[in-house]
Amino acid sequence: MEHAIIVAASVIGAGLAIGLAAVGAGIGDGLVTAKAVEGMARQPEAKGTLLVNMLISVGLIEAVPIICAVIAIVLVFANPFLK
Repeated sequence: MEHAIIVAASVIGAGLAIGLAAVGAGIGDGLVTAKAVEGMARQPEAKGTLLVNMLISVGLIEAVPIICAVIAIVLVFANPFLK
């Protein structure tokens, strides 16, 4: 019984981690892209610098869901809480 509760909690935790990370990354990507486009509209001559900074920021933001996916895989398949 205790084993089943730990497995169920791990699966729920993994799902929440991936879901919340995806939502957070989506919101972050949207905000970064919106501000970059706004900056390009205000100063078209700074397009290159803004684009590079935007792409670096989006890459760093997208690293969070990947890390959460790895943690979720560990929780589901190599659970450290099980004996």
